Amino acid sequence: MVEIFLKTLPFFALIGLGYGAGVTRFFTPEATAWLTKFVFYFALSAMLFRFSANLSFGDIFDTQFMMAYLWATAFVYGIATAVAFIRGLSVEEAAIEAQCAVIGNVGFLGIPMLVMLLGEGAIVPVMQVLAVDLIVFGSLIVILITGGRDGRVQWAILKTVGLGLLKNPMIVSICVGLAWSAAQLPIPTPLNDFMAILGAAATPGALFAIGASLASKSAERVSVALWLSTAKLVLHPAAVALSALVLFPVAPYAAGVMIAAAALPVAGNVYILAQHYGVAPQRVSASILISTAFSIVTVSAVIAWVNAM
Repeated sequence: MVEIFLKTLPFFALIGLGYGAGVTRFFTPEATAWLTKFVFYFALSAMLFRFSANLSFGDIFDTQFMMAYLWATAFVYGIATAVAFIRGLSVEEAAIEAQCAVIGNVGFLGIPMLVMLLGEGAIVPVMQVLAVDLIVFGSLIVILITGGRDGRVQWAILKTVGLGLLKNPMIVSICVGLAWSAAQLPIPTPLNDFMAILGAAATPGALFAIGASLASKSAERVSVALWLSTAKLVLHPAAVALSALVLFPVAPYAAGVMIAAAALPVAGNVYILAQHYGVAPQRVSASILISTAFSIVTVSAVIAWVNAM
């Protein structure tokens, strides 16, 4: 546990460095937004393209893996939704809270950290987790919030969801990389080196951006944020472990990566959605802040357990 903690510490130290830069205003919110955009559209996309260009569609689409992760995530999503309804919340608020309970920071934190700690073989299961999060639950929250406000689901919502997916650089880079692989095209050395250099900026850039963005988050509605953080850091990985190891048995290594990915703190893009739709942004902000702080210990514990499997 201590050894794994020391290995994860540099990742969280980078987040802490970004947080310090944000709190002292050395890095302004505008600077953080531009750094996040660089990482999201360029560095992380280059990393994902380079990885996926060396894979095949068969590597990415593992039905058993997808079923295990989807079932566990939907189960926790249902629990969070039920708890929200019991508290008398609206459909929109319930959807936001459920999203906090199951969507982790896989893109900015999971890809660089898990690949470095668990080996490059982790990229395939991590990309599968990312695909389910973005395509299934990223679409579901838009449908629920928009449908909840209009009283019914309209075809225009599906168009919005589809365009949103097509504009997501992570999905586009994965698809382009897989298409490149399917065409069996060699990656020219200059292009490969270019992608490697640009992709190398993803890890420090993403972690620093996470920390800097946390500086603008508040810890309001702490009791709700603690429940959502517990659901994300404890309940979600526990459900995924049960699903991947018992209900839908997955190969041990892939199952371990899936569990580790499920243990990641609440993703920053949930806050972007909450702010965009005007649904409980302070609640989401507090959940991101608290879950990220506690994940320094919980993620290390989960990765240590996964390595011992």
